[in-house]
Amino acid sequence: MSNYYRPGGMGGFSFFPPVIKNLLIINGVIFFVQILMEQIKFDGYPGWYIVNKWFALNPLYGMDPAGKEFNFQVWQLITYQFMHGNFSHIFFNMFALWMFGMEIENMWGSKKFLYFYLLCGVVAGLCHLFLSPLFGFSSAYTLGASGAIYGVLAAFALFFPNRYIFLYFLLPIKAKYLITFIILLDFLLVNSGDSVARLAHLGGALTGAIFILVDKHSGVQIKNLFKGTGVNKTNYSRFGSIPNPFKKKRPDVQEAHYTELDDEESKITQEEIDKILDKISQSGYQNLTEREKKILFEASKRMK
Repeated sequence: MSNYYRPGGMGGFSFFPPVIKNLLIINGVIFFVQILMEQIKFDGYPGWYIVNKWFALNPLYGMDPAGKEFNFQVWQLITYQFMHGNFSHIFFNMFALWMFGMEIENMWGSKKFLYFYLLCGVVAGLCHLFLSPLFGFSSAYTLGASGAIYGVLAAFALFFPNRYIFLYFLLPIKAKYLITFIILLDFLLVNSGDSVARLAHLGGALTGAIFILVDKHSGVQIKNLFKGTGVNKTNYSRFGSIPNPFKKKRPDVQEAHYTELDDEESKITQEEIDKILDKISQSGYQNLTEREKKILFEASKRMK
């Protein structure tokens, strides 16, 4: 069960936070364009070849399907993340992004989540580019959001290790076991000879894990192992909000001290709570006013 509070119903917890919603839309539109390009030719070359040549992740060397040298460009480390090979490829990637990413974006805020997502995808692409030749893999275009998705999976496993995931909607498995198994399976199948970019998966997962571990604002249980104590000394709100490091920091920021609301202020409405949680989703917990923090504190007491 999650340690993070959410009000009843939809409440202030967005099931389609801004970044994830836009990523779903952008990936869907680009996939539709890819389908259209399969029906078009440019100077005798099929449209898919032109799209892959300029926007899929091209190997650093080798010959493409047309017998020409691959055309690696730096921007492809971003663009390849929005391209997919077929419907099942995009469907499962986007489903995983929504399923495992929405709570992280709601917790972190949109700006930090977008940075994290793209960073995992970029490092995943670099791992594939530089490590694939060492394993003797054949040169080919690489596309898909899987590297970034694996970063999200790793983050979810660290933040919510004991959250139950219903495999095939029937079998409950804790996130830390299921996601560890998925990543381990990719590691074991690196040399399987299939067309899956497993090195990109592993690179994305490793990037996600390192990001969480070095981020001083991320309160995850595994950090206690490195501190040599069973207690995490950092106080984190039970609402799951994490200060946004991309916001300009104010000097001499002190930890909030909660006090009881007086009788007049104690008349808290669900609408007020929803607005406060939306504000956390957009700009982080540290931007709440003292009164808003008090309201959340009082709401958490009532939930108990």
